[in-house]
Amino acid sequence: MVKIVSGLFGETSKGLPVELYTFTNDRGCEVSVCSYGASIVAIKVPDRYGNMSDIVLGYEDTSGYISGKNFFGAAIGRCGNRIGKGRFTLNGEKYQLSCNDGNNHLHGGFNGFSTKVWKCAVKKNNYGDYLELCYISHDGDENYPGRLETTLTYSFNDENELSIHYKALSDKDTICNLTNHSYFNLSGHDFGDILEHQLKIYADAFTETDSESIPTGKILDVESTPLDFRNFHVVGDRINSDYYELKYAGGYDHNLILNKGNKILGLCAEMYDKKSGRHMTCITTSPCVQFYSGNYIDGSVKGKNGFTYKKRYGLCLETQFAPDAVNNPEWDSPILKAGDIYDGTTIYKFDVI
Repeated sequence: MVKIVSGLFGETSKGLPVELYTFTNDRGCEVSVCSYGASIVAIKVPDRYGNMSDIVLGYEDTSGYISGKNFFGAAIGRCGNRIGKGRFTLNGEKYQLSCNDGNNHLHGGFNGFSTKVWKCAVKKNNYGDYLELCYISHDGDENYPGRLETTLTYSFNDENELSIHYKALSDKDTICNLTNHSYFNLSGHDFGDILEHQLKIYADAFTETDSESIPTGKILDVESTPLDFRNFHVVGDRINSDYYELKYAGGYDHNLILNKGNKILGLCAEMYDKKSGRHMTCITTSPCVQFYSGNYIDGSVKGKNGFTYKKRYGLCLETQFAPDAVNNPEWDSPILKAGDIYDGTTIYKFDVI
């Protein structure tokens, strides 16, 4: 049975308290989540010898999450990933969102869900404690239409499965694309780069992007490209290839279209660290995943235990709708109709092989 204990993690500049919730299962494994940004702060699981390590990048306290710029562990919304020029049209009305990533809108804008203090409640089911986090984004927030009520449910079990259930409801048609931005390093958050990690992604295609990481509208086959992870590949083997998609992004920062389809809970990706024996499987209902290799971590970031995070010290698997999907109507759509329920799940399972 999973137990959750909570304690003060800090406060915002306005004096709002931020709580830290730590899940512990019967195996002694732990997951910690804070109410600021609904952020995953720590995941502690064993290696092949039973030694525990924290395998996600993060900060010691709330101040790091407030000042940080890399979205470590954060819940992302109202619309994850990029929207070209921050513009979209919905029901004939044009919307201009803030452009917080050069010329484009990224991860909900300057004040997205990653910057909010979520209302949290510890609840119980047959498997033990779980955490429910709620946030209401008001009509016009970051210029998105509609009052959006979002509920995230974080649960952890004795099989070392961390589940995130996303639920949202709007009183107007809007766009909604929720994800989590954890950076994983299966060797340990304080180990170094992830270039020796092996990765498999269940995707035959990806969305081509321009030099600003905005999709061109073309869907390309992964065959004969460095984005072919249909079988396990070492992350660092092709990351510096002379391939325009990688050169634009300084490494991997790409949306892959999952073979399983939308709204089907199925395999997304697997990651393996030969050094520790740790293995992670990602399962999701989302149609796509953004594989990001931590290219923009600049070496100025002091993380947990004072460890300095540098380029490619963690990688993200952000389950999602495709970036700029609202402007590509032939793709799976992030448009949430008034009164409809956004309902999605992503599960990360940890074991050793």
